Amino acid sequence: MTSPRVNTLAVSTVIFALRPRGDTGATMIGTQLPDTALPDTALPGTQLPGNQLLWVPLVRRTRDPFLGLWALPGGWLSAEEELAVAASRTLHETTGLAPKFLEQLFTFGDLDRSPGDRVVSIVYWALVQSTEADRATVDDNVQWFAADRLPPLAFDHNRIVEYALWRLRTKMEYSRIAQAFLGTTFTLAQLREVHEAVLLRPLDPANFRRSMETSGTLIDTGERVAGARHRPPRLYRYSAGTEHPEPSQPAVRHTIQPPFQPTIQPTIQPSRHEEHAHDDRIR
Repeated sequence: MTSPRVNTLAVSTVIFALRPRGDTGATMIGTQLPDTALPDTALPGTQLPGNQLLWVPLVRRTRDPFLGLWALPGGWLSAEEELAVAASRTLHETTGLAPKFLEQLFTFGDLDRSPGDRVVSIVYWALVQSTEADRATVDDNVQWFAADRLPPLAFDHNRIVEYALWRLRTKMEYSRIAQAFLGTTFTLAQLREVHEAVLLRPLDPANFRRSMETSGTLIDTGERVAGARHRPPRLYRYSAGTEHPEPSQPAVRHTIQPPFQPTIQPTIQPSRHEEHAHDDRIR
């Protein structure tokens, strides 16, 4: 008689950082992405604008299943631990990162996503600035990868990253999420570079400036970049309440279709026999 499968619960985190395209200690094949890696807003054969790309840190699995494959940082959830606390803990244990932006992304729990017992993953996503990303752990089993050029990952983690990329690119349209990559104040050129790097497409500087200045989402701080020659650029910040402006009037319009519609999974209590879905160092 076959033993019934055990329902287990885990947490995983997708971390995005904007880093130089040719960053040392990070992994990427080539400098021009194939058309299949570009979002719907990018034109075929698009040469990437600027010098920044979205990167994600991955952890190499050191045991079966999927021994040797890369996976998202994460681990199992104990019955006494809050979800966000578990996500923060496992992320810090594997990468050394403690991002300020950490938000629940979705629940992934397809029946066949893991061999053996069923594993339901509560997935979070985080955004960090490049200076914080530079302090992350990097070794033989923890590496940064270009988010749109990932190798085959363990479990359904390619699918999870794909969904997180869609969520990020969509959220650029109506929220202040770009600030997580920039800090409190920034120039319009810096803001445009973030949009270009996330969307993988160039934006016309004049149109972008006009769109942002008339959107009502930014405030001119009255300050300028110190030490700049000629006419130093102005510094801006997001206005209060920018997180959810009227959806019919986004600051910058980008039409991006979701890669898929994940099935909402019911909450499942963790088992003491739970097998975490990631690095062997998390127990």
